[in-house]
Amino acid sequence: MIRQPIVAVLGHVDHGKTSLLDKIRGSAVATREAGGITQAIGASIIPTEALKKICGTLLTTLKKEITIPGLLFIDTPGHAAFTSLRKRGGNIADMAILVIDINEGIQPQTKESISILKASKTPFIIAANKVDMVKNWSAKKKMLLQNINDQTEETRKDLDNKLYTIVGNLYEQGFTGERFDRIESYTTQIAIVPLSAKTGEGIPELLLVLMGLAQKYLEETLKTTINGQGKATVLEVKQHEGLGTVLDCILYDGMLNVKDELIIGTMNGPKRTRIKALLEPAPKTDIREKKTKFTSIQHVTAATGIRIKLLDDEDIDITSGMPLITIHEEKEAPTAEQWIQEQITTTSIPTTEQGVIIKADTIGSLEALSTLLTENNIPVSSAGIGIITKKEITDANTQQEEHQCIITFNIPHYEEQTNIKLIQHNIIYSIIDEYKQYIEHIRRKNQKQAMLITSKPAKVQLLKQYLFRQSSPAVIGCEVVEGILQTGAQLMNTKGDIITQVKGIQENKENKTELKKGEQAAISLTDVTIGRNLQADETLYTVIQEEEYKKYKEHKDALTETEKKALKEIANIMREKNPVWGV
Repeated sequence: MIRQPIVAVLGHVDHGKTSLLDKIRGSAVATREAGGITQAIGASIIPTEALKKICGTLLTTLKKEITIPGLLFIDTPGHAAFTSLRKRGGNIADMAILVIDINEGIQPQTKESISILKASKTPFIIAANKVDMVKNWSAKKKMLLQNINDQTEETRKDLDNKLYTIVGNLYEQGFTGERFDRIESYTTQIAIVPLSAKTGEGIPELLLVLMGLAQKYLEETLKTTINGQGKATVLEVKQHEGLGTVLDCILYDGMLNVKDELIIGTMNGPKRTRIKALLEPAPKTDIREKKTKFTSIQHVTAATGIRIKLLDDEDIDITSGMPLITIHEEKEAPTAEQWIQEQITTTSIPTTEQGVIIKADTIGSLEALSTLLTENNIPVSSAGIGIITKKEITDANTQQEEHQCIITFNIPHYEEQTNIKLIQHNIIYSIIDEYKQYIEHIRRKNQKQAMLITSKPAKVQLLKQYLFRQSSPAVIGCEVVEGILQTGAQLMNTKGDIITQVKGIQENKENKTELKKGEQAAISLTDVTIGRNLQADETLYTVIQEEEYKKYKEHKDALTETEKKALKEIANIMREKNPVWGV
């Protein structure tokens, strides 16, 4: 038997994910035919007959037939639902729609969605939404391609420019894309369907592309046995009035029956229990309404959403993303338990001895976070589900400074005082930005520490008209030509010979610790007599040791441009004596 493909909807905030689903649901309801939309738990089922009505003459025109029993849309758009709904080797969604505002293009959350899709190896197409907002767009109530052809040349050009901006951005993310009617190979190119969730334009084409891909490439994946073992993933754990704790699940294979024995994944490993009740929304109700009534049923087949009450769920620590499987005979139990254990393990996440620690609310979230960190060359030393533990704080302290960091996604914040870096977000892409800021902070701190033991480079011009004392100590006016002159700096002449040391700096009878480029002041100099071993109009440079120079080279971006100029002149002077000085 072939089941409905499960389709997830992802995209940047306000790009139209919910509006698109609402329009598809509304179109199906509007057919007013038997076999219209079914609102399941966490899913909307659009059967074949409803799809035929939505696609209308497009099927006849393109000579296409629908062989799948419909489409099941995951009804909770967003990353949290998508990453929770997983099975071994990927997501339970067979396909995904990535919604992009055609006028805004790929945004930060869009990139995050692409990373998640890549991590779960889920095939997807792009819904380029809000085509009705393209410059001077006119809706003709025709098939999309005819409608595009009826636009003015200026409007068509604007549409193409926006589409190819998306194509270019998509290429930067590692994918090749093209408008759906220009695709050469659906195995190597991502189809982009321009549409409007507001007017409905392009939605028939979007559904047709989805169905065509499912029928051509997913036939084996969609095979299910009606009486086979039920396999599902927990979408959400809720409190149901009169029943207590219930599980909203997506059943993606086989059948579930009341009183079925099953094994479910928990935070403490696989647990054995039974189904006490199966609940589905009453007909013609909207599952999103709080007052929705539920009907008790005896069995349900894939693929659908279903609410489950377990026989003994009070002591079972279940979270979103946990798998469950039914067992009909005792001999199936060991295999089923192993299957659950394989799904809840995190060994698929690559780790290294040195790296950050990552935590998330579900395995799917953890895998998506791991993929994003890998793409940004951020190593991971350990990964886990749930809150931060004291052991992990201790483990983080043993890492190199740049890895003394715990990154969490979608879990409660750790509130205790700690000297390690905590990056705690509910938006994955914000994590990368904050980690980069953390690394930059460490780099600048280390540069400052390195510079504390290093003399500042400076080029100084003595001003003979301001000679106040010839010796013991000599006091003369100067101007800093390049760099920064500090109290205590040794000074050399243009031949590299060390002449004197700056004992003090005074400006308007006030003592100073340094002078910057362009500033003038009187300086007192030790061990010299002006006019004998130092001329009153000489140019002097601060003495930089070779090891200090090498540190400057290592941290050259911490220097100002004027310091770099002074340092370059100092290096040239020293290389007159030693050609490999500082190399």
